[in-house]
Amino acid sequence: MSTPALYLANIPSPDRGVWELGPIPIRAYALCIIAGIVVAIWWTERRWAARGGTPGTIIDIAVFAVPFGLVGGRLYHVATDYHRYFGEGRNPLDALRIWDGGLGIWGAIALGAVGAWIGCRVKKVPLPAFGDAAAPGIVTAQAIGRLGNYFNQELYGGPTDLPWGLEIYRRVNENGAVDNLNGVAVNHIPEQVVHPTFLYELLWNLAVAALVVWADRRFRLGHGRAFAVYVAGYTLGRTWIELMRTDEATMVGGLRVNVWVSILVFVGAIVYLVLAKRRGPREDLAAIQGTAPSPEDTDAAEKPADTDTDDARDEDAEREPSDDEDATSEKAKDEPAKDAAPASTAKAASESKAESKADPKADLKAESEAEPVTAGATRAKTPADANGTTPGEDAVPGDAAEPSRKES
Repeated sequence: MSTPALYLANIPSPDRGVWELGPIPIRAYALCIIAGIVVAIWWTERRWAARGGTPGTIIDIAVFAVPFGLVGGRLYHVATDYHRYFGEGRNPLDALRIWDGGLGIWGAIALGAVGAWIGCRVKKVPLPAFGDAAAPGIVTAQAIGRLGNYFNQELYGGPTDLPWGLEIYRRVNENGAVDNLNGVAVNHIPEQVVHPTFLYELLWNLAVAALVVWADRRFRLGHGRAFAVYVAGYTLGRTWIELMRTDEATMVGGLRVNVWVSILVFVGAIVYLVLAKRRGPREDLAAIQGTAPSPEDTDAAEKPADTDTDDARDEDAEREPSDDEDATSEKAKDEPAKDAAPASTAKAASESKAESKADPKADLKAESEAEPVTAGATRAKTPADANGTTPGEDAVPGDAAEPSRKES
């Protein structure tokens, strides 16, 4: 055993894990579990709101998830460490003493997920989106819960001479018997100095929480991928930390059962992480929970009020037209008449030509009865035109100008 002079370099264990408050025992392990749950809910709520979710949703889901998680964690612990509660000299009712420690993370996650699924169904939100928001908070809660193992002097590894070795004391009562209820240590000489595997897992969990936050921001993980990063990261560390522990555990194939579970869950998390990438970008929680503004609201916000439109119409009706507007209006009225004039002239010319071909004498008679040209008027010799005049006949300049205007 190491000399007392070396003890100053090691980590001392707490004298006790329970404090008596009158008739009520205050247990450090329970306080750590409660603190972890509070931190997980608080952080998950903040992440949910930051992703567009409705505030208060996480607390409502936690009402289902937390009790299920505690029951599941205890059931897993009892199932994998049944030799502590069943058999000769064992009391099965000790399985209900959750305050003495013993929660299996795998059972807590599995049955807690069932409770979360029920809560998500009630709130009509997808379970993977909840898992993504909760991932760093859950693993941080696990880190805080490991402090309870420190107060209970449990989950440690083999002997070590490293400076951060943990001193393990023999806690006994005044009768010399091991006292798990009050946890009073009357002998401060450590029985052994061991690897603080609970501390290794605590630090590893905090690193995984930081990894999830970074990956989530960097790649905008959705559809449960952030949760898969948490599961893969945690199980990777749990595998080698579990191999260092020396406390009693169920063995399967020469390995602790938790090692096998860690390996299988790690593989499953990696497969899910790859497959979930095909599901597209992160979920729009604002649209899912109906917190995003609807297109009708957006159009109404951008569209002017109807009264403003009516006022504008009234102003247009009452305003006197300007000179330019009057000229434009008159021009628009004359355009149809102007366009119609050439059409009527062409029709008259066509009828006149037809009559002249039918009766040449009538044409000569009409021409002789016409009013004689006044003195000084200039006559121009023109070839035959559409009016049926022959070369050499006199044409009035005013009559010749009409075809010219038509061509323009």
